[in-house]
Amino acid sequence: MKKSDLIKFYKQMLLIRRFEEKTGELILKGEIKTPCHLCIGQEAVAVGVCSALDKQDYVFSNHRGHGHYLAKGGDIKKLMAEIFCKETGCSYGRGGSMHIIAREQGFMGSAPIVAGTVSLALGAALALKIKMEKRVSVSFFGDGATGEGVLYESLNFSALKKLPLIFVCENNLYSTHLPIRECRPDIGIFKIAQPFGIKAFQIDGNDVLKIYETAKKAKKMCLVSKGPVFIECLTYRQSGHVGPNDRIQSENKDIRPKREVEAWKKKDPVKRIRNLIIDKKVLESQKLEKIEKEIEKEVEEAYKFAKSSPICKKEEINKYVFNQE
Repeated sequence: MKKSDLIKFYKQMLLIRRFEEKTGELILKGEIKTPCHLCIGQEAVAVGVCSALDKQDYVFSNHRGHGHYLAKGGDIKKLMAEIFCKETGCSYGRGGSMHIIAREQGFMGSAPIVAGTVSLALGAALALKIKMEKRVSVSFFGDGATGEGVLYESLNFSALKKLPLIFVCENNLYSTHLPIRECRPDIGIFKIAQPFGIKAFQIDGNDVLKIYETAKKAKKMCLVSKGPVFIECLTYRQSGHVGPNDRIQSENKDIRPKREVEAWKKKDPVKRIRNLIIDKKVLESQKLEKIEKEIEKEVEEAYKFAKSSPICKKEEINKYVFNQE
């Protein structure tokens, strides 16, 4: 792995982390009204997969999509403005946190419906196969999507047609607030792809280097008609299902076991890549601190941009709902 790649991974992961932390702070202050599903703790999946892609490759996201958007090259100011429902947002303020898009970067959109974009990623992959284009389509979804029939239908059809489609399951062990052990008889999600003859991997979702290597391998397979590929990334959200925490207000405690939360925080993907950079003497702590300050400044500038941006006019609320092209 090149030193420049390690630094790039850290910058991208830290940008996502600081953005999500700022968003959580603004939610608690009451400045942000739209529901936000933060990806704190899951940054390695977004960065590892998207770093293996090219700009022209397609990415389809889900309700927890801020990290995917930023990792694929989406504009941070437009994302913050969208969360504030401002006209300058990536969806012109009409979508909020869960309906974001950056087509110019190959980020084809997100949707809050569980498994709602899986079939869209499938359709895009079919179009690429028909047109014989050397690109891939990526579908990000959570472990909760395994309870939706469209995922299995998409696995079957994509395997039948050998489509250039990469299924990326971010298994954070909870479907909303339900532990995976209470909704699956076998918690190994990657196994669902195997009956369809699909190559499947289960990897450490907090190891950005392993994710990057696996995603590169998956893309290579897809480009020579050996796709689709299924990747299960074992990870954990440090934030709440919606918003910064999952606290029961009357008792002021997290719904998840404290010991479990603390154990996963020790596997923090951002700290992990930072420690690797220091251990391998890629950069000194002082230079890392400089990078960190620059990223904090970038996030603050995005916040100021969003706050100063105009909201859409009431008489134009239906504008942009349908494609105008």
